[in-house]
Amino acid sequence: MRKITAAAVQMSCCADPEKNIEKADRLVRQAAAEGAQVVLLPELFERNYFCQEKRYDFYHFAKPAQENEAVRHFASVAKELSLVLPISFYERDGQVLYNSAAVLDADGSFLGIYRKTHIPDDHFYQEKFYFTPGNTGFQVFHTAYGDIGIGICWDQWFPETARILALKGAELLLYPTAIGSEPILGCDSQGHWRRCMTGHAAANIVPVIAANRVGTETVRPCEENGGQSSSLTFYGSSFITDELGEVQKSLGREEEGFICQEFDLDRIRDERMEWGLFRDRRPEMYGKICGKSQPLN
Repeated sequence: MRKITAAAVQMSCCADPEKNIEKADRLVRQAAAEGAQVVLLPELFERNYFCQEKRYDFYHFAKPAQENEAVRHFASVAKELSLVLPISFYERDGQVLYNSAAVLDADGSFLGIYRKTHIPDDHFYQEKFYFTPGNTGFQVFHTAYGDIGIGICWDQWFPETARILALKGAELLLYPTAIGSEPILGCDSQGHWRRCMTGHAAANIVPVIAANRVGTETVRPCEENGGQSSSLTFYGSSFITDELGEVQKSLGREEEGFICQEFDLDRIRDERMEWGLFRDRRPEMYGKICGKSQPLN
């Protein structure tokens, strides 16, 4: 049996990176004390969700992985506590900026980077202003405790993300997230958001861990943002499913904290084989997904 305990951290974020890193550190340590070996923090937790507005000066937030304060801080935490930590951060690679996750292994070593593939563009989720679509492809990281696949926020709405990660051998699917109110659409997407990911777990027989932020973040008008005024309320609801998509642990819409769940990766592997979902796939029939023509009969 290969047992692994995974955790999701839920927290509010402010404009001060030091305070956010300090809060994240405290919650990560609490999760580790409860037995967590893999701990997932929310998307871009170093700051408030700056993508709510367009400001050229915010480009300066982006740094290479080895220079990012959160990545550097949690590399030492990973080594100290023998944790696997995917760290969401704003990455600069030369002249190009990405929404990325740096994966730190349980000895503090740097396993690599995943760059967000699907970049949203909505009135208050204005990520195309800040990020270039990722060029890493979907990756599975071979950690001390198991093989993890990572998708970042908007990636979690696409079944292709989860399926490719599962095909590459992911034993856990991790989704760092920053999502909440939809001011223009006037809808509550929380249920839809959760059902998408529980479906990924069920369709691939792989547990899902999703970590979101909480709290209301408000933009004040200023010259730099063209006089924009707006507000987003992040709805938390972080959760962990089993391999069949059943939610095992979850947090509320406003609370800060963490949740942990243990998995037997060998048992889940056997269950995945027994279902035959990957045995019975017909990739030659799925060309339409990639824009390829299909036979009519």
